[in-house]
Amino acid sequence: MLIAAPRLSLVQIRALGTIGALAVAAGGSFAGSLPVGGPQLVALRTRLIGDHVDPAVVCVYLGLTLLVVAWWRLGRLLTNPETGVTRHALLVTLVSWSAPLVLCPPLFSRDVYSYLAQGAMVRAGIDIYSHGPATLGGPLAAEVPAIWQDTPAPYGPVFVLYATAIAHVVGTNTVLGVFAMRAVALLGVAGLAVCLPWLARRCGASPTKALWLGVLNPLVLTHLVAGAHNDAVMLALLVAGLALVTAGRRVVGVTLIAMAALVKVPAVVGLLFVVPLWAAHAATRATAHSATRATAHSATRATAHSAARDASPSAARATVRWREVQAGLGTAAVAAGATVVLTAAAGTGFGWVHALGTPASPSNWSITSALARITARFLDLVGVGVAADVLELWRWVGLCVAVVAAVACWWQRERLGPVRALGLALGAIVLLGPALRPWYLLWAVVLLAVTSLSPRLLWAIAASCGVLAMVVLPNGFAPEYSDIGHAVLGVAMAIGALLIASALADREDWPLHQAEPLPQAAGTAAYRPAQAVRAYQAYPR
Repeated sequence: MLIAAPRLSLVQIRALGTIGALAVAAGGSFAGSLPVGGPQLVALRTRLIGDHVDPAVVCVYLGLTLLVVAWWRLGRLLTNPETGVTRHALLVTLVSWSAPLVLCPPLFSRDVYSYLAQGAMVRAGIDIYSHGPATLGGPLAAEVPAIWQDTPAPYGPVFVLYATAIAHVVGTNTVLGVFAMRAVALLGVAGLAVCLPWLARRCGASPTKALWLGVLNPLVLTHLVAGAHNDAVMLALLVAGLALVTAGRRVVGVTLIAMAALVKVPAVVGLLFVVPLWAAHAATRATAHSATRATAHSATRATAHSAARDASPSAARATVRWREVQAGLGTAAVAAGATVVLTAAAGTGFGWVHALGTPASPSNWSITSALARITARFLDLVGVGVAADVLELWRWVGLCVAVVAAVACWWQRERLGPVRALGLALGAIVLLGPALRPWYLLWAVVLLAVTSLSPRLLWAIAASCGVLAMVVLPNGFAPEYSDIGHAVLGVAMAIGALLIASALADREDWPLHQAEPLPQAAGTAAYRPAQAVRAYQAYPR
């Protein structure tokens, strides 16, 4: 009832989501991933927050529930073509929902503090691919969780470039650094808002639905905007690169995709799936060139040439494969050139290649780590002392299965389409990888948003995003039983408020209900009998 009835207008839905975002920002100002370094800041935090963290968690989850419900209802509104929701209206909604989250502290993760520490390490001449933030020390390193203090950076040269630039500007000012990192993330979200509708049109999908699922998504608002994750930059570069390649700007497009991979390595998969797009554009250009040449010759020769070409399907297939080989070589050459130039510009050398082996935290949750825990528990019960090796074994199994799934998507690229196949491949990598974070799902969702999804799959993806937006505490740490209780209380309060509002809105004597006016004397064309009957029945007597 709360999320199924498409009765609210766009303005009402926008207001509901804005109220939710304001509640998230207000609660997050007390229960979020606040900086802890510096005695003055600690004293100020203690004075302002005191014992109000628990009510703040309730407030955050109340707001999250309202935001998710508003987003879901907005999606249902888009399914009705009579509503006529435009791209501009969705962008206004995006600004309205994002604005409160821009001004609050980091939420749902402390990764932004790691970004700042790594930028400061490069500025100080410390190799971030060999040392963790503990080597840096000082106020920035103090903000990094203990579990990541000795972990090298898993990010590439493009991330290093902008993280170092921010470190040069803000120094050790944590607050300014957080807002600078969030500004970069906001640029990424803005890039998605610009490029996703355009790419959706190229893929034959709805631009407004792509904007709804890929940008207005609660995971984008909570983790890319409020959390300031560098996944926003990676996804923006990846989508922009795909859009440019489909438009024929192949060199620039591949360069942007390579830059995405030099922020976070999983985007390198995009280089494989951009090959058929490059080849398809080359084939289009070749066909246009052949048609131009045919008009310059006699009609007889053009007809004979066309017949000879159509008579050899094997030669046509060979031509297609050769174009894909050429496209693959061109993609590899452009990506390699961009990688060399950007790595040299970052000044950190090729140590980032070793970051591919940066170990994931043993406490990370994913399908493979869950299976490893179950297996280790069973082995402990039967007295087999190899439980410590089980986690590594299952991670390799998950990696192998993910590679097989990605290869399967590659072979089905013609049936699925390159962009959808890429989205499914990244989804397999996320689900079967050694670590699963809620915002990682966006790697797949953003790309699938620009393809024509069946209604069942569309709403299944949307439901998954709505649920995953709720599973991380605003401080970014693992939940305790009391935290779960406060989160459930916040959700229950939001649902209760929505039910009460819905019940009041259904009452005929509710002041917001307006009786339809009686028809005016404007001729028989203006007279509607059914409307007149309803108006007469509703007229107060």
